Amino acid sequence: MDFFRSRAIEPELLEGAAPEDAQCNLADIIRLNRQFGGHALILRMLSRVVQPGAAFTLLDVGAASGDSARVIQAAYPRAKVISLDLHARNLAAAPKPKLLGDAFRLPIRDGAVDIVFNSLFLHHFTDKQVTELLRDQYRVARRALLVSDLERHVLSYWFLPATRPLFRWHWITVHDGPVSVRAAFRARELETAARRAGIPQPEVSAHRPAFRLSMVAKK
Repeated sequence: MDFFRSRAIEPELLEGAAPEDAQCNLADIIRLNRQFGGHALILRMLSRVVQPGAAFTLLDVGAASGDSARVIQAAYPRAKVISLDLHARNLAAAPKPKLLGDAFRLPIRDGAVDIVFNSLFLHHFTDKQVTELLRDQYRVARRALLVSDLERHVLSYWFLPATRPLFRWHWITVHDGPVSVRAAFRARELETAARRAGIPQPEVSAHRPAFRLSMVAKK
């Protein structure tokens, strides 16, 4: 039986972590995005929606430390990136503007921002919740919804434990990373969730060797 055939959502240690441990884990996630393709994938998706030097508004849902906002603003200086997260401690280091809020109750009207984006966020939720989140994020986006998340695969599952001696990942990162991979998607699953959310033409791609999925849903 394929251990990775279906999603399995289990609690992550970050949720109950002490502030100093949480910060170490968030720092590891930034390193992973910077060194192993997460940031590059974000810019690749954006290039399909906006021109170089364009001015636009972007809502980053589940923004955490705001590392995505920094990367986007560096590449697009005229962009306005709003970082939204449920937890104030996650947003403490995020650049302004930032918004404390619940992704299931977005305090934003229909089509109020050009682009809605989330990264490493959806895998925390059940299939039903993922569809709900995608539907609401697509609603508030005027031009496109962009998603970047993990791909469920045996190699991505073992990556953090295997490389801990080399990269000195924090112990929460080593625990939560494989848990996140087991909860992650395969390309067809993410596309199905998007279509159930009423998104007519979601473009879902798998990216190797980063083992990331991307979705570009233009309006």
